[in-house]
Amino acid sequence: MGSAAIERWLAAAAIYKDRRILAIALMGFSSGLPLALVGATLGVWLREAHVDLATIGFFALTGIAYNVKFLWAPAMDRAPLPWLTRKFGRRRGWALATQAALIAAILLLGNSSPSTAPGLAALFAVLVAFASASQDIVIDALRVDLLAAHEQGAGAAATQFGWRVGALVSGAGALYAASFGGWRFAYILMAAFVLVGTIAVLWVKEPKDGETALKPRASFSEWIEHAVVDPFADFAKRHAWAVILVFVVLYKFGDALAGVMSSPFYIDMGFSKIEIANISKIFGTGATILGVFLGGVVVYRLGALKALLVCGILQMLSNLMFAAQAMAGHDATLLIFTIGIENVSGGMGSAALMLGIWRGSQAAIGGKGFSAAVQG
Repeated sequence: MGSAAIERWLAAAAIYKDRRILAIALMGFSSGLPLALVGATLGVWLREAHVDLATIGFFALTGIAYNVKFLWAPAMDRAPLPWLTRKFGRRRGWALATQAALIAAILLLGNSSPSTAPGLAALFAVLVAFASASQDIVIDALRVDLLAAHEQGAGAAATQFGWRVGALVSGAGALYAASFGGWRFAYILMAAFVLVGTIAVLWVKEPKDGETALKPRASFSEWIEHAVVDPFADFAKRHAWAVILVFVVLYKFGDALAGVMSSPFYIDMGFSKIEIANISKIFGTGATILGVFLGGVVVYRLGALKALLVCGILQMLSNLMFAAQAMAGHDATLLIFTIGIENVSGGMGSAALMLGIWRGSQAAIGGKGFSAAVQG
């Protein structure tokens, strides 16, 4: 590679020094932070509090807000907030409001008692998930409006980097904090970390509405029809759309269930919070990233359809490691293999699924069938 080419690459990479990109990474951190607080980290706390496994399973439903946030996203995009919109603008006003609600909900959850009042703890977990999902809506919209079209790739990368760091902090970091100062201290600390995103929002200027922003309609019902109903109606016209939808939902379903119950399982096997943080969170994150890269290679080599089948089978077989772990009990070496195999296969499956969906969507636009697309 010549010096001129190297200079061009360095010039392109300089975008990551842009103030807006740095702010977007910090907002991504705030976006990734809450997920574990109503997921794996909360599962460890619940099991330590001797909450039964059936109840812990029901706690997984608190995260449904992440799946249905499209229902209230149009209202957040259109509706102004008293004083906040006038003071900070439409995007930043909503971002600050959702972050304030998120901090309050995390503090409420951290001060709850899952052992004596699990219903109240579940309610606060729902509030955390709702505020977190709402923050995601605004942060995504703010990122799109802040950047030009050619900058969106760097913005998405910055968001993902920040998100991964935030998830690691609320996963491993919260377990370290709970080991040191208890669960209340851990959740107070996590609530304080949300302020990283708040500072980032205040650091950037309110963007002007870009070309992707939807124009207001004559009435709110017409706007909802254009923003929500029409896209779903268009999707329903695609070839085999129902099969695609069921496939996307079920492909990672087993992994999702295993993820909910894995933290209580580690506690039952006698692992400490520090061991779980080191192996499941830190080592596990690296294994997942490795799996994503391997999944991309498999798709490139085999095509999307074969890759989906291979990675799906690997995901299924990886769950047998939990059975081996159950028989072995407290064995840190085996846990490394369990987490490594499960997370690598899960990362491969995620990469194959995302690439398969992308190819399927491209084929649908071109009028081809989904199966024909993923075979490419």
